[in-house]
Amino acid sequence: MRLRGRKGIRESLEQQEDLVVLDPRQYKGKWASLFGNDKPIHVEFGMGKGQFISQMSYKHQDVNFIGVDMYDELIRRASEKGRDVWAAEGLETPPNLKLALMNIENVEEVFEPGEIERIYLNFSDPWPKTKHARRRLTHPRFLDKYKIIMNERGQIHFKTDSVTLFEFSLNSFADYGLQMTNISLDLHREGLNEQFVMTEYETKFVGQGVKINRCEVIVGSEALAEYQAIRLDKYGK
Repeated sequence: MRLRGRKGIRESLEQQEDLVVLDPRQYKGKWASLFGNDKPIHVEFGMGKGQFISQMSYKHQDVNFIGVDMYDELIRRASEKGRDVWAAEGLETPPNLKLALMNIENVEEVFEPGEIERIYLNFSDPWPKTKHARRRLTHPRFLDKYKIIMNERGQIHFKTDSVTLFEFSLNSFADYGLQMTNISLDLHREGLNEQFVMTEYETKFVGQGVKINRCEVIVGSEALAEYQAIRLDKYGK
């Protein structure tokens, strides 16, 4: 992706210490302190322009959210989006949202083991060529990283318009031994599913009639035990 950012963008980001984290490594193991509370922390890797993470922070104020991207320009756009969303509450700074400039390859350098409860992967680059499979954010080498930083209630929520990436990901999760649930091959088949906050890409794709694939992946032991208990109660198995 090539982005043409505004002149002076880095200087602008440096002035937003209330929302933007340009050196996230310094908060490894200290994100709860940065937020000033011990609420669960959810992270979106590859947040794009920030529509999803901003609206999630507003809709779920009992959770702390971190939007991650590696491009200055997307951090800038997300900061504008986050502030606009929270302006409805008369707040200039979202109280439960941080935007971190980082490469997802380095997640272990930014988060302590067990520091994150949920990871959102929304419309990640499908890297369609087989030789680039290791770059897909659902490749086992990334799952290794996610498992380290997630706690016992850890889950991955994954959405994509790419059938090829979705099939690859389901196989990847299965081979890794992870339990999947709420799998959908057409999330908005019966009209917009307002249960889920949409990304910019999703809004565009749905308007074009593109099918959205989604699944939830259970990583943590406590989350798995809860899932199994619900199934036992509902289905007797």
